[in-house]
Amino acid sequence: MPNNFHSPIMSLIKATAPEQSQAKTMVQEVEDYGLSKVKKSTAKSFSLAVFAGAFIAIAFVFYITVTTGAQSAPWGLVRVAGGIAFSLGLILVVLCGGELFTSTVLSTVAWAEGLVSTKKLLGCWARVYFGNMLGAAIMLLLVFSAKMYFLDGGQWGLNALLIAQHKLQHTWIQAFSLGILCNILVCLGIWMTFSTKDILAKSMLLILPVAMFVGSGFEHSIANMFMVPLGIMIQNFSEPAFFISNNISSTQFADLNWSNFLLHNLIPVTLGNIVGGGVLIGLAYWVIDKSSEPKKSELVRENTHENRHVEMHAEQKNTQKTLNDFLVKDLMQSNPLTLTEQQTIYQALSFIVDNKISSAPVLDENKQLVGFISEQDILRVLWSKQYSNTLNDRVTDVMQTEMLTVDAMQPVSSLLEFMVVDKEKLFALNEPKALGDTHYQNYEQRLKSATVQRPSSYAVLHEGLFCGVITRQDVAKQLCLQYKNNATNNVV
Repeated sequence: MPNNFHSPIMSLIKATAPEQSQAKTMVQEVEDYGLSKVKKSTAKSFSLAVFAGAFIAIAFVFYITVTTGAQSAPWGLVRVAGGIAFSLGLILVVLCGGELFTSTVLSTVAWAEGLVSTKKLLGCWARVYFGNMLGAAIMLLLVFSAKMYFLDGGQWGLNALLIAQHKLQHTWIQAFSLGILCNILVCLGIWMTFSTKDILAKSMLLILPVAMFVGSGFEHSIANMFMVPLGIMIQNFSEPAFFISNNISSTQFADLNWSNFLLHNLIPVTLGNIVGGGVLIGLAYWVIDKSSEPKKSELVRENTHENRHVEMHAEQKNTQKTLNDFLVKDLMQSNPLTLTEQQTIYQALSFIVDNKISSAPVLDENKQLVGFISEQDILRVLWSKQYSNTLNDRVTDVMQTEMLTVDAMQPVSSLLEFMVVDKEKLFALNEPKALGDTHYQNYEQRLKSATVQRPSSYAVLHEGLFCGVITRQDVAKQLCLQYKNNATNNVV
């Protein structure tokens, strides 16, 4: 038997797992996104919602400014320009941090997954909604106090009045439908941002969906919390000089009142936003994702009659050999139990326990090895989180991506040596001794202390491709067959 365990036998490889945002499906990203919103403290969630409401109000100020005095320009181009300007609001929410009601409704995915209760979901929506309302109200007071309605000789204020009045001329079902269409675009824009971590890319991805819904006249409940009250404020509290300069009367905008706003705009638009984003985007994609998810039974490879026959034949053949005659490929499990990156840590732990194994390789969608996970890895994470049953950690977050692998064509005897013996301790005859130290250990004594802390299970590669798993138990099983056969042959 060789005295050195050569490096070609084992390779320490680092499985290049995809970045977390890429490894997870988009639905799982949205699931985590919604869960994080519900789990935020009430104070933090409400405060960030105030900022988001203010950001959207700022965007509408920009929209009014861009579209004022553009009557002679093509209608479509004016709307597109205004829509691009309005996209500033959602960009500020995403990049600067904010809790916006129209994107928070995507938390229906976490609710559908059973991660949050209905009570907590509705509580989150309520605090974000009213936080947005407060942020919009603060901006409304600032804009009105600054008398921005006098810009461009009062044309800015007149434009604001016309926009607000137009929003109250929808029927209930029309406002509801426009709310659905709006939040489909908003949530698709947010959904796309999960595909990248680059700030500039996120900003660019948001522009067109927002420009489309604004340019097409779709209705956004939080934007309307600023826009319609601004029209009401101008109609009721602006100086007479404003109406004189525009040659209009305040009675022309008498329909701008709070009851019309609540009943004919805010309520139907809010409900439409919930349906558009929470149901038609969030839940619809969740259903599609669930319908394509492999069942647990498909993840467990059952031993068929044919496989058992092959294993029995191999056992009979293997009893005629000694361990030195075997290569790793001869004893490895060529069809091992495996896990996928996107399974939760709870599913992984149940899988390991149910199948009475201590660890399992992790494969990506192309059946390539990307990591290894053991029950110890999972239990360590659960211990650190006080054994919580609401974690959203997945196998890809916990698995070991640096792992020892063995080549299929390597001798099993060398692998076993690596598994069980620390040869530096076993053959440490020339270590310097302390002065006066006359203690000497013989081979048997050194062998007892030459233990190692090394894995008992190894992924097997052949020409760089994953082809199986070999464990210490597989080697021990073959030795048992060998000794059992020898004992039978020696019986007189």
